[in-house]
Amino acid sequence: MKCNSPHTATMSSCRRVCSLRLSAGLNSLFHRVKTQANCGRCPSFCRTHGTAPKQGPDPGSEVKPRLRAIDLARKIQQEKAKEVAEAEPQVSSQKKRVIELKQFSQKLQKVHPNVLAKHLSQAVLYQDKDVVITNKPYGVPLRDAAGVTSVACVLPVVAKMMEGTKVRSEAQLLPSLALEKEATGALLLARSEGVVEHLLGLYRNNLLQRKYWAITVGVPVPAEGMIDIPLIEREVTGAQPHYKMALSPLYRMNEEGDGVTKVRGNRQAIPAVTRYRVLESANGCSLVELQPFTGVKHQLRVHMAFGLSCPILGDHKYSHWSKLAPQKLPDRVLGKLGLEQSKIRHLPLHLHSKLLAIPRKDESEIKVSCPPPKFFKQTMSRLHLMFPDEKKDR
Repeated sequence: MKCNSPHTATMSSCRRVCSLRLSAGLNSLFHRVKTQANCGRCPSFCRTHGTAPKQGPDPGSEVKPRLRAIDLARKIQQEKAKEVAEAEPQVSSQKKRVIELKQFSQKLQKVHPNVLAKHLSQAVLYQDKDVVITNKPYGVPLRDAAGVTSVACVLPVVAKMMEGTKVRSEAQLLPSLALEKEATGALLLARSEGVVEHLLGLYRNNLLQRKYWAITVGVPVPAEGMIDIPLIEREVTGAQPHYKMALSPLYRMNEEGDGVTKVRGNRQAIPAVTRYRVLESANGCSLVELQPFTGVKHQLRVHMAFGLSCPILGDHKYSHWSKLAPQKLPDRVLGKLGLEQSKIRHLPLHLHSKLLAIPRKDESEIKVSCPPPKFFKQTMSRLHLMFPDEKKDR
């Protein structure tokens, strides 16, 4: 039975129109896909049917790989390093040497107290229930000094570090024997006031042995001996007035020049005695062992500079008497050190506390040897000076 309703005819017409449109759309889509496949621009079609020839990527449509953050950071660092290298002139060997000496001499000056405390605790050479011996770095004063962190102010922290993390620890460390700011090497510390007094008594009676190594400008003559000349502090007048320790001898040469005459000693003069021994000499310099029997301020420096006319290398204070100026070095020594005279002020004092020998009550002995700092060893190498151990091995 057929329905003659007008609505039925309308629906039939709509179906035919939609069918024609769908067919036309599919034909158009197929045509576009086929065209892209023939021109090689449809990678998905090529992968599916394998009909498109293999071609190189289109330069205009190539997708660059993503740059990782770490690669970008490295690239920026390399570019900056290249710019700095191109901008800075080539550094001469002498300038490198000066920079190196500055790093040696200023390493632990004006640092945070905890940094110095950690260094001293890690540099301990010997310890027991009474004493601690550590390796003091260059340029750090033993007592408080303006603008510079001192050893004394960090000793409470060092004591706690050595005891561990005990919060209520009552451990303490006290300086016993003095060691100059510019000197390096074995520093003796006591764990109580009573031990300090005991150590000072041993030192006054020459029972506590202390030896230094020094590199001197010049070779002492004779090669071994004793310097027994009192010291006194005097004012140096001139353009830069200042005070220095000076010799106050008890004897002077007579008028004929063939003997000595005893003179009246200055009441303010302090007795000072130093034993010395030349260990090695080369290129106009020497490695000298010094043993002080008294503890006068700057005793070793004054005895070597004014008593033997062989100042310690890097001693800018006692290389001249009448002025404050950098040490004057011979051209031969400057050449070996790789320095110019105008930059010699950066040369550190080459005075090192090498050995400590302390007697015990049971007649045994604490004997500690401290290795010299890096700059001391490098100077020895540059001057072709050998340490005693090296001479034995040859």
